Amino acid sequence: MEGKVSFLPATASAYAGEMNWLFAGLIATSVFILLLVFGLMIVFCVRYRKGSGADRGDRMKKTWRVEVAWTAATFVLFMGLYAWGANLYIELHRPPLDATDIHVVGKQWMWKVEHPGGQKEIDALHVPVGRPVRLVLSSEDVIHDFAIPAFRIRQDAVPGRYETLWFTPTEVGDYRLFCAEFCGTDHARMGGTVTVMEPGDFQRWLDEQGSTESLAQEGAALFRQFGCSGCHGAASTVHAPPLEGLFGRPVPLASGETAMADDRYIRDSILMPRAQVAAGYPPIMPSFAGQIGEDELLKIVAYIKSLGTKERPAR
Repeated sequence: MEGKVSFLPATASAYAGEMNWLFAGLIATSVFILLLVFGLMIVFCVRYRKGSGADRGDRMKKTWRVEVAWTAATFVLFMGLYAWGANLYIELHRPPLDATDIHVVGKQWMWKVEHPGGQKEIDALHVPVGRPVRLVLSSEDVIHDFAIPAFRIRQDAVPGRYETLWFTPTEVGDYRLFCAEFCGTDHARMGGTVTVMEPGDFQRWLDEQGSTESLAQEGAALFRQFGCSGCHGAASTVHAPPLEGLFGRPVPLASGETAMADDRYIRDSILMPRAQVAAGYPPIMPSFAGQIGEDELLKIVAYIKSLGTKERPAR
């Protein structure tokens, strides 16, 4: 309704309502303690003013129970709020298995979005209502922060690493997208629109973007272009780790540790291959740092992830 004053943005994701309650709990706790402290200060100022006949003796004996109770009560209260917030934070970084991966790259001063089917957007994000979406964030230059207030989510996009978060939109409509980290001269202009659509409308929107290769298909071409298939291909004579069935599995390392083969591990193995060398393989892979852009990395990682269901060949 026009002219209506709103103290909070729209509540349009599965966890946004809980975020509101957590925020309300923090505000209520802060107001309660503020009123209690200032109320007691006023009471003590009046009762123990100069010339007052109030008893000032045996202060420790009279007040220790009150002090212990006050300390214990506020400790339990704040620990409860901490546990609530920590659990919510963990849930926001633990996406369901059926979440759709959408890759987002921050760049001064725009957001570049790419869907699994290869559909691309600039400063816009289209998603279906009621379906979980996992965002894989990266940056080409400086630290950005991907924020959608209506979904109560925000996450830094950091150069040189992947960050993830997920959400399930619950309301159809258009919502503002911001960069919430100062990133340079035109930081204030770095924003966009998130459009939540009915599943059928979303599928039609995907189809209208035109036929294109999926991220995995584009990654397969880059995999061959950069010569990766020469060592990791099935016909290779080089003793290199097979990539079929790799994603999502633990990888024993030469250091004796174990790493999980997720997006970050694959990305780091491309750019910093000697940081986590797989056990049983010589550290002969060259670094591709400075040779492959963030957009190309996303596609190569998507291709390697697509091999996750294939059987690992004997080497």
